Amino acid sequence: MYCSDTVASMDRRQLIAGTAAMSALFATSSQAAAATPLSFLELTTWRLHNSDESQVKRVSDYLESGLFPALTRASSRPVAALANLIGPDGPSILALTQHTNLAAMQQALAALETDDAHQKALQALNDGPGLPFVTIESSLLQSLAILPAAVLPNDAASRPPRIFELRTYQSQSVPARQKKSGMFNNGEIATFQRLGMRPVFIGESVIGPRQPNITYMLSFDSLAEREKLWHAFGSDPEWKKLSAPPELKDSQIVANISNTMWRPLPFSPLK
Repeated sequence: MYCSDTVASMDRRQLIAGTAAMSALFATSSQAAAATPLSFLELTTWRLHNSDESQVKRVSDYLESGLFPALTRASSRPVAALANLIGPDGPSILALTQHTNLAAMQQALAALETDDAHQKALQALNDGPGLPFVTIESSLLQSLAILPAAVLPNDAASRPPRIFELRTYQSQSVPARQKKSGMFNNGEIATFQRLGMRPVFIGESVIGPRQPNITYMLSFDSLAEREKLWHAFGSDPEWKKLSAPPELKDSQIVANISNTMWRPLPFSPLK
């Protein structure tokens, strides 16, 4: 029961300038985007409930033994399987998949229909008592040039699993989102990296709720580290300089911010 809409068309975005400083900012972003192959990231949230139907285990088993291996065989990239730690609608499981382009995504979805192992796992998901899940919600992001592909750490085996913060910035308009994308491409993500906040991915929403928005993920060793690093970010000189222009204030380009915390399931590539 893998939910994903094939995208027939998508927004064509070009960063635009309002002042000389903004022109330089957006020109740099546009040049980087033109030279960098971007990717598409599919976010699928399984809304579940605790009951004798064992929804959490059934969905986890399906992702581990069915969907993720089949997507790998179809040349798409399973990125993460995460359980909600802090946020509404628990229990929930978030599955992240990266596709090189929309054609590759469509081909992967078609391949799932004829993959015998996947179909067997799907049957097992649906054969249990009652319903296997409450609902599924999907959204699709196109990556920003500063982080064209999801970043998976290579040291997961030598440390405890991290926690992950998923943040969505909803903008007042598409031009406002373009300004915020320019900030991410030209300093904000670099500041996260410099401070040790470990960006995993970032992208503009192509399909999904609360449009237009930018969604990204950070990772932390603990909730205490998260608090410490966000405090450092807020007082960072480079961030203060980047966000100083009045036209780049949150009140001008970000209408709403939501964030949820997640922990990796044992089989998640991202840990």
